[in-house]
Amino acid sequence: MREARKRQGLDPVASEAPPAFSPWGIGMRVGAELVSSLLVAVGIGWLLDRWLGTKPIFLAVFVLLGGAAGVLNVWRLFAPPKKPPGGEKLK
Repeated sequence: MREARKRQGLDPVASEAPPAFSPWGIGMRVGAELVSSLLVAVGIGWLLDRWLGTKPIFLAVFVLLGGAAGVLNVWRLFAPPKKPPGGEKLK
């Protein structure tokens, strides 16, 4: 019965490819990456400034580093996958 249902197209065929991400899911992940990296960086910068008694120098530096880290994570999310070394053979 199972084979007959497959031949008739009544049963869905299992796909080898992973399911595609929805636009909402991608958007939420990008937002979470950016916000979380900035929050962690601001927290580290604020704590260092408070601990060392400096003006908001570390806060400014870590805001820039956190923003760069968030953008780098988003870049990695959308970058095409790298080929393994030695994957292409020379002729």
